[in-house]
Amino acid sequence: MLEQICPIMPSRDFDVTEAFYARLGFQTWYKEHGQYLLMNRDKVEVHFFHHPSHDPARCDHGAYLRPSDVDEISKEIEGLNLHSANAFPRFTPAEDKPWGMREATLFDPDGNLIRIGQEIT
Repeated sequence: MLEQICPIMPSRDFDVTEAFYARLGFQTWYKEHGQYLLMNRDKVEVHFFHHPSHDPARCDHGAYLRPSDVDEISKEIEGLNLHSANAFPRFTPAEDKPWGMREATLFDPDGNLIRIGQEIT
């Protein structure tokens, strides 16, 4: 019965957020200046609310993305060269986790955490 859930995350600057997610293959669906941004890729939607004073280092927002092939999306994101120990954005490629998932982690420019995972078969 349930088909989709969409995260609603903070953005300090819609132009920066929009450009970052466009690099990930997302397209803008709706943008209300200073209020709301909605982007999608395939059947995935991400929503953003404007929060200019948001601190990425203290962000507690995120989402869990379940692609059909975590390694394929991991390689795609790796090509964006987001490898940084403490800065935003940053990315950690897919690896097997002890809880039975193969996961990658992506932090966007506002510190929103996107875990990207697939069950290990």
